[in-house]
Amino acid sequence: MAMEVSANLRSRLIAGNEQEYGEGYAQLTFPTNIEIQKALERRAGILADLQGRITMGYGGTKLDCTNLSPGCRICAEGDWSCLFITGRCNCRCFYCPTGQGDNDLPTTNTVEFRTPADYVGYLEVFGFRGASISGGEPLLNPKRSLAYVRAIKKHFGDRMHVWLYTNGTLANEEILRQLSDAGLDEIRFDIGATDYHLDKLKLAAGVIPTVTVEIPAIPEDLERLKTKMIEMRDAGVTYLNLHQLRLTPYNFEHLVARNYTFLHGEKVTVLESELTALELVRHSLDHKIGLPVNYCSFVFKNRYQGRAGRIRNSRFIVKAHESLTDHGYIRTLTLVGSPEAVVRQERSFGEQAVSVQLWSKGNSRNKLVIHPQLWGAVAWEDFRLLVGYTATRQRSSVSYHNPFVSVPVSPGKSVVIERARAVADFELSGDALQWFSEVFLAGRSLPGPAGDDTLLAEMVPFEKGLTGLQDYY
Repeated sequence: MAMEVSANLRSRLIAGNEQEYGEGYAQLTFPTNIEIQKALERRAGILADLQGRITMGYGGTKLDCTNLSPGCRICAEGDWSCLFITGRCNCRCFYCPTGQGDNDLPTTNTVEFRTPADYVGYLEVFGFRGASISGGEPLLNPKRSLAYVRAIKKHFGDRMHVWLYTNGTLANEEILRQLSDAGLDEIRFDIGATDYHLDKLKLAAGVIPTVTVEIPAIPEDLERLKTKMIEMRDAGVTYLNLHQLRLTPYNFEHLVARNYTFLHGEKVTVLESELTALELVRHSLDHKIGLPVNYCSFVFKNRYQGRAGRIRNSRFIVKAHESLTDHGYIRTLTLVGSPEAVVRQERSFGEQAVSVQLWSKGNSRNKLVIHPQLWGAVAWEDFRLLVGYTATRQRSSVSYHNPFVSVPVSPGKSVVIERARAVADFELSGDALQWFSEVFLAGRSLPGPAGDDTLLAEMVPFEKGLTGLQDYY
């Protein structure tokens, strides 16, 4: 059964968007129903025109996946770590989603790394295959950037693809040569920061193995970018990555001043930006420019990068009687019945020689937590089922608000993995139990049970993840 974003989830997302911007929310222009319909028709027309010419991957959230840069491929597969080497930047791009004033320690996922060795240990322990140096502007601190690139490549060699993001203003032949000597595999220029000038980018062509342009899709610049694509290709650019403009408290005033149409969702994004990116994908193919264009939508980044982090973290903290969903949440199945029913079920598990690691009673007399492998061994007439979902995250220190583990990554550095409930437990009974087992646990396709579509739709984001490009509302 295909499920779209449920009405309840949509309402919660809208409420979250409104809460994030408070009084400023009233300044945002969202599309009318007629505008939504026109935009959906325009998007559907572009996608129909692209059918058979592109590959849409990752639940239909990323295109064109036919020829992604090495770094993008690693990111999409969930094996990328991004290290923010500094928060400082020497440009003031109107679209920048973050503050630009801090020269903090190198950080990823709120975890600080004082030395390159600590970060190398982190990459090793958590099993990454790609790492990027970002900011801010990394070349404002070239010694630090070089030290981390050198340490990563010295330890991993070709096992780790390393790239660096830059606005290019500080790039010169000397620093580019040093980055090349350090082993940098790919460099990504945000030419939107320099009015699309390619002079600094040209210095990198032939010095750094892969030269990528990574920019937001700015609606006002659509026609200009069509022309620039040819210039990029001729300058030695091998890939063009386009992002969707996203509203944040840092760029709020700038984006509002441009009279964009905003979209609700997991975060507030710009409608015209997505349509611009799709137009540019089509233009590159229509005119056989020969420059691979990748639209990295916000929903791809939010869903798939989040999924990768949850899966990576969960292996350190998931319990034997729990399981992991396709979308990276720890799933807990709790049987709720009378104390007598619990005792009978425990006895039955014992008679069937079920490993005690696959179930847990805990401190409750009327509950049992079971692994999905035990589904067929349960006397379901005696129980209701509670399904819980837990999200994991990395922290720089222990909050003591949630269960956690501390993972050593070097002699002097540990990373805290914390787990917290992602949503209130779902209670299932009747036909919904069978549907849950067949569809979410066994992966079969079945029509939804009558009366339970809303409840099951609420579970999809935690089990399978939402698919497709962003809903317009």
